[in-house]
Amino acid sequence: MADKSTSSKGSTVTAETPVAATPKGKIYPIVKYGDPVLEKPAATIAKFDAELEHLVEDMFASMYAANGVGLAAPQIGKSIRLAVVDVTVGKNPEAKIVLVNPEIIHAEGEVREEEGCLSVPGFRGYVVRPQFVTVRAQNAKGETFEIRGENLLARAFCHEIDHLHGILFLTHLSMLKRDLIKRKIKKLRKEGEW
Repeated sequence: MADKSTSSKGSTVTAETPVAATPKGKIYPIVKYGDPVLEKPAATIAKFDAELEHLVEDMFASMYAANGVGLAAPQIGKSIRLAVVDVTVGKNPEAKIVLVNPEIIHAEGEVREEEGCLSVPGFRGYVVRPQFVTVRAQNAKGETFEIRGENLLARAFCHEIDHLHGILFLTHLSMLKRDLIKRKIKKLRKEGEW
């Protein structure tokens, strides 16, 4: 999910000591809209090992390099149920959240907010998401946990979990807005700029 600094107001995660994000790990290119990996459900992760932990670090590095607040594995071409979220964009190391095989187990409230996506760069649209969500997931070691998100954090959880189901934020836009964006992307692709 692309960063929108004005959306972070009211988030449950706050940066007490701002620290610049220093990405450790490989920076993957972000897969753009049109790649089939973005539109198919990702596979459940069963193996929790050093390779997975390295991939998590690489995903955080890739997300920070793209100035995002969330990144799902399909966005770097890997069709597995893994996402990383940090609504502080690296300013608070304690805010890093790893979601392996996540599922939303509770949602409440409704907020209509502008949203963007690292896989659909340059385009934004208003999307209705729950104000609060509770997610059950595993960490990189395979331990199960639950986490509650509010406002931007809840939105990021929903956005990234959608990616793991093969759903892009464009699906949540009006048909008119969605078609307009798709036409513009088609034109950019024709011009070799996508």
